[in-house]
Amino acid sequence: MIDLFTIFGKGGLVLWCFQEGGQLFTDSINELIKEVLMQERGNSTVFKHNNVSIKYKLDNEFELVFLVVYQSAIQLSYGDQLISDVQKKFRDMYKNVLCDNKALYSSSPKTFENFGEQFQKIYRGARSMDMNRPEKVMRTFEESEKSKKTVASMIERPAERAAKLLKEKEQQQKSVKQQRIATKVVPPKKEKGSVPSSRDEVTALKTDSCSVVCPSSPKSDAEDEEMRRRRAEFFKKKGGAGAKKGADSEKAAEAKKGKQARVWGLAANSNKMDVASLDYSKTGGDEASNTSDKEEDHKFVEQQMQFVGHLKGDLPGLDEDQSDDAPSDEENEVDATHEQKNGGGWFSAFKSLVGNKKLTAEDIQPALDKMRDTLISKNVAAEPADKLCQSVAVKLEGKVVGSFSRVTSIVKEAFREALVQLLTPKRRVDILRDVLEAKREHRPYVIVFCGVNGVGKSTNLAKITFWLNENGHRVLIAAGDTFRAGAVEQLRTHTKHLNSLHPNSVQLYEQGYGKDPAGLAAAAIAIAVERGVDVVLVDTAGRMQDNEPLMRSLAKLIRINEPDLVLFVGEALVGNDAVDQLVKFNQALADHADLGVDARLIDGIVLTKFDTIDDKVGAAISMTYITGQPIVFVGTGQTYKDLKNLNANAVVHSLLK
Repeated sequence: MIDLFTIFGKGGLVLWCFQEGGQLFTDSINELIKEVLMQERGNSTVFKHNNVSIKYKLDNEFELVFLVVYQSAIQLSYGDQLISDVQKKFRDMYKNVLCDNKALYSSSPKTFENFGEQFQKIYRGARSMDMNRPEKVMRTFEESEKSKKTVASMIERPAERAAKLLKEKEQQQKSVKQQRIATKVVPPKKEKGSVPSSRDEVTALKTDSCSVVCPSSPKSDAEDEEMRRRRAEFFKKKGGAGAKKGADSEKAAEAKKGKQARVWGLAANSNKMDVASLDYSKTGGDEASNTSDKEEDHKFVEQQMQFVGHLKGDLPGLDEDQSDDAPSDEENEVDATHEQKNGGGWFSAFKSLVGNKKLTAEDIQPALDKMRDTLISKNVAAEPADKLCQSVAVKLEGKVVGSFSRVTSIVKEAFREALVQLLTPKRRVDILRDVLEAKREHRPYVIVFCGVNGVGKSTNLAKITFWLNENGHRVLIAAGDTFRAGAVEQLRTHTKHLNSLHPNSVQLYEQGYGKDPAGLAAAAIAIAVERGVDVVLVDTAGRMQDNEPLMRSLAKLIRINEPDLVLFVGEALVGNDAVDQLVKFNQALADHADLGVDARLIDGIVLTKFDTIDDKVGAAISMTYITGQPIVFVGTGQTYKDLKNLNANAVVHSLLK
């Protein structure tokens, strides 16, 4: 039993609808449009939401969507057949109306009301066919593979096995010998009238007889090489002249070299020079090191001072390289190959001048394969690349295009639209606006940073702090990385530099190492409320996605403190591992959530080291496709100003150029 069957255009115009019962499915259908159709995730034809399943099919020729809704507990085995039959009948009945957009959009609901009778016939036929379908009969034991594995067949007989191997070896040698005879050397033909000499005849006879009787094989050459190697080893063991000579030369070299005293790094009897180099008790050394550290800090602050006042307001977007989008030689090669397969000649040229053509799966498959290789070479993970190709294939199959349109250009443009739509966030993350809203509620805005080891969480946290300071917000940094040695000192250094650029704008809350990060973050938020701090940025320890204790600790921190934003920090250098990282981070957060409460998952992504990858920007596609969440920040360098917003067009341009 189905609950709803509807036909609507991609523009949102509902052409026809059939419904049983009074249940509304508006939320589920809107979720399908928002999550699947608009996000170019059409690689699957079933979508589940709120205990209902939705099967759909796209008609790319007329830009229509055929959709059936039923309860998820029901196995609707005839759903695909029902949609296909309804699509064919609807196209046949209203083809003239669907071809004319003006008539279609000016049509009244009565235009398609006669389709209800045809739908009932198709619906009854599909149900009766499904009910009369013969049940699957279980295979007998004789038809199974297990029946062929008898006890006799599993008994190993060495004699039979040896005879079988010997027979195979003889056949192989026979085939090699026949091949040698077939490719033997043929003596050159003499010119007419010339008399061959006896020496030539003897040479030719020897060559022929040798090629027939004693053909050389790779096996015999290998055996000769092995025999020579063993003979050399034998003479070496017996102590031949060559061996003695080599031994004498080695002894002479050893005598010339002499012994050298080994210096142990942790030895108790180190010499005075080592003790002096390790003696830091004198005041002069401390003063010199402190002076050099102060000079480095002062130099760094002077370099960063020139960027103060340049990041007010929204962050700048990534620059898009302006280069021509002329088709490459590889694209022309794909199109030329496809045209050769379709045939040529004056008749096909005449056919291409009239009318339009409908794209088929065979037409677009070569271009899809080429585009998939391009995406993977640009660091897109294999799984998102495959799903994007499937989605574009569903979108293009059956679409009517002009005769002079190039298939590769059409596929490339479809990929461009799909990728831009994928990278365009479903919801805008406006941190500055949200911080002002939290201020009105007299509470700090809390952001938690998480990710694997070495991706630049602390560095990009400092960049975001600088941007917030530029916009007049005071920040409290919570040193939640109580696991990695040097993490607190790194944040302490960033705090000192940032306060030099914006005095009294950054505070650091720390409890040292080995503390509970969840309790530390809660204490930091409480102190921020007391001091009237605007934003709390919580740094966390880098953890691999398979480290269960650390993942449980992260889930506890998020569950207890309920931050406003959870950002996953990932580097742009990552490839297929991006899928594994994000899936397992989200899975860990969901597994350790409280019962009866919606799990708090990753809200956004910070993409780091974007300046090191040239045009291999595929990690942005992989991360966005897996999570469905936007890329909030992009790190592009080592200074505090190297923080930008994601420009979807720039990323797609780099992917497809």
